[in-house]
Amino acid sequence: MTPSTDTSGGGPVRQGAQGSADTGTPWAAAAAAAAAKPAGPARVPQQAGAARGEHTHSEPPAPPAPVVPRARPVVQRASVRGQILAALRAALVAGDLRPGEVYSAPVLGDRFGVSATPVREAMQQLALEGAVEVVPNRGFRVVERGVRELAELAEVRALIEVPVMLRLARTVPAERWAEMRPLAEATVRAASTGCRATYADSDRRFHRAVLSLSGNEQLVQIAEDLHRRAQWPLAGGGPGTRGRADLVADAHEHTALLDALVSRDLDVVRALVGEHFAGATAAG
Repeated sequence: MTPSTDTSGGGPVRQGAQGSADTGTPWAAAAAAAAAKPAGPARVPQQAGAARGEHTHSEPPAPPAPVVPRARPVVQRASVRGQILAALRAALVAGDLRPGEVYSAPVLGDRFGVSATPVREAMQQLALEGAVEVVPNRGFRVVERGVRELAELAEVRALIEVPVMLRLARTVPAERWAEMRPLAEATVRAASTGCRATYADSDRRFHRAVLSLSGNEQLVQIAEDLHRRAQWPLAGGGPGTRGRADLVADAHEHTALLDALVSRDLDVVRALVGEHFAGATAAG
């Protein structure tokens, strides 16, 4: 076979016995498709008079069609990193990654069936979030936190979310709160499984949906970051040790909160949100 040059930058394309491009791989297929396209827009033939420089009264030629850039190959690496990051976050909440322990990227990669690279990248993201810290030449240590840090997070969450929910209670119509009912009920079902990671994800979904009604995306992101950090386990026990009964009781506070928001009972809203955060701290 005689190699031909792919002018689009994709590399040599092999030719078969009849001279057709080998499209056995996505890269080769993209190169063959590019080679089959014309090098540029078709030239508009000039009229005879125009070719001799004579004046003509015909319409000017149409402008060339815009060039549409070719689609680039889909890169899946970011998707793998995102899946590993989600799995590591769930392992943190479930207590599978224990505070104080050091975990190496290659060992975790074997556990998840991937190379060490996406694990290392996901761990670096967790380091930025404060969940782990880098241990040179060893891996990543899960940060040990105390009860005081969890109490501080609960206080900050209350300072952010209570005023927002009180404002929403005054302005959001009852039908919008009815749309949140399935999410609240989903937290109860998630809690009934006894899986802390499953409940943690459902819990964040509910709070994010409620706060999204404020229309302030920055507030939603900050509140969710605080919420996620409040779900990490503590050294020697904490939210990671909460049992099924604790999770179910916590989830039922969501439905009670919706009832108070619908009735616009501001005192109950304030009390429920405060108890919700304080209860998560005490349950540890």
